[in-house]
Amino acid sequence: MKIKTIEIFSIHLPLIKPFIISYATYPHIQSIIVKLTTECGLVGWGESVPDEHITGETPESTYAMLKNTLAPKLIGQNPMEFEKIHELMDKTVHRAPAAKAALDIACFDVVGKKLGVPVYQLLGGRYHEKFPVTHVLSIDEPEKMADEAEEKLEEGYRSFKMKVGLDVSGDVKRIKAVRARVGEEIAIRVDVNQGWENSANTLQALRQLESLGLDWLEQPVAQDDIDGMVEIKSKTSVPQMIDEGIRDMVDLRQIIAKRAADKINIKLMKCGGIYPAMKLANMAEMAGIECQIGSMVESSVGSAAGFHVAFSKKIIKSVELTGPVKFSQDIGDLKSSYVIPYIQINEQPGLGVSIDEVVLAELTQNSDVIE
Repeated sequence: MKIKTIEIFSIHLPLIKPFIISYATYPHIQSIIVKLTTECGLVGWGESVPDEHITGETPESTYAMLKNTLAPKLIGQNPMEFEKIHELMDKTVHRAPAAKAALDIACFDVVGKKLGVPVYQLLGGRYHEKFPVTHVLSIDEPEKMADEAEEKLEEGYRSFKMKVGLDVSGDVKRIKAVRARVGEEIAIRVDVNQGWENSANTLQALRQLESLGLDWLEQPVAQDDIDGMVEIKSKTSVPQMIDEGIRDMVDLRQIIAKRAADKINIKLMKCGGIYPAMKLANMAEMAGIECQIGSMVESSVGSAAGFHVAFSKKIIKSVELTGPVKFSQDIGDLKSSYVIPYIQINEQPGLGVSIDEVVLAELTQNSDVIE
């Protein structure tokens, strides 16, 4: 089986409401979709949602990288040879993980279809039957975040991820307001997205949050401040998760050596796709570090890829892949798999996602075909 053509689509995914985190506000999500076709006529779909704040890639640079450099290299290659595919991409371009992720995901999708099995069967088989779905609360005023949490509680959600990181005192009020509203039995995870900047600010906040029973605190300091994470972890009982600070095996090796985190958040867009994500999960498992599969708010394509990784590994304990329930329009049908408060994936070959090419065309801003 050889890759014959790769089509690239730059699209805007419309959000139901703006997504607000510490360093940016997103009215919509810019995504790059790839359609990989083999010589035997099988099609695999992939996706890239780059974030310049984390990997240094923009939607424009990612599109150009795929069009001019990576996609041409893969024409004529066997998509079943995942190790060779990544070796070829890595020799061609240093890093650029979000661009590589799109091609990686498309290869896994088409190989699953060729063999007639779900992608998770290519990764060791299905371990988890279902995962709880966590609702993500964008940054807002304390009472508004509490109101949204109460509303989602009534819809069936039993866990919340709070986006904070604007200022320590205001963030403490936000977290306390949501905890007071939802009660003590509901899971709350807090994601600072580097917004508290350093260990001193973080420890100041944690002194006021220790009694709130948080599941964990995620990336409170700058992504490269591993020593700051070490200090925080040593001085609090609240479990610490690293997100932006874990992109590849080099990062994880340092995190393991310094015992800098209790948990890590693996994202396909940060590490280069399904194949590298599995390597990170295996490394973390050897070190006894629990994992989560997170996202950059991807469509059904990228979200499904993350789910296949998550469902295949015992060490992956949670997922935060909520893009399909945040979009007013999506190119795929994964939303039907969200049966709140759980997500369950199907047993269809490949990613198990059907693509609506009419919607894809409607959302497309630009496209190219590489042969």
